[in-house]
Amino acid sequence: MPVSDSSAFRLRRAEAGDVSAILGLIRELAVYEHLEDQVEASQDTLRQTLFGPHPYASVILAEADGQAVGYALFFHNYSTFLAKPGIFLEDLFVKPAFRKRGIGKALLVELARIAEETGCGRFEWMVLDWNAPSIAFYEAMGARKVEGWSVMRVTGKPLSALASNE
Repeated sequence: MPVSDSSAFRLRRAEAGDVSAILGLIRELAVYEHLEDQVEASQDTLRQTLFGPHPYASVILAEADGQAVGYALFFHNYSTFLAKPGIFLEDLFVKPAFRKRGIGKALLVELARIAEETGCGRFEWMVLDWNAPSIAFYEAMGARKVEGWSVMRVTGKPLSALASNE
């Protein structure tokens, strides 16, 4: 990935040495989304799942003033209808003090570029219904809500019960 650089910030692929910064940003995102009680990630689990022998996701970091100030965590998925891979953006976050500088847009542009380069048929993510500023931002970038679909999730004890067919 070419590193994006502007006078105010730069984007780069995260490396294993960045797990502390990534975890800090994840925790800040969780506070913003009122979900801080749900963060179970640790530096060790991030190191293993992002930079271990089988990385499950990738991270683009935004840096300004010598610090990580934002990130996009994404992974590839697949569309059977398109018969093409896609990119799913799990997290997009910019620290409040660094918003309105084009960092969020630059992260989305970088992921769109990666999607185009890798032949992806779509680029998608979820946003909390109450997060009107983010929804407006995404719509200004050309994103549209997918009507008629609901997110389904199995986690924790129900996941274990399903896996053991209980």
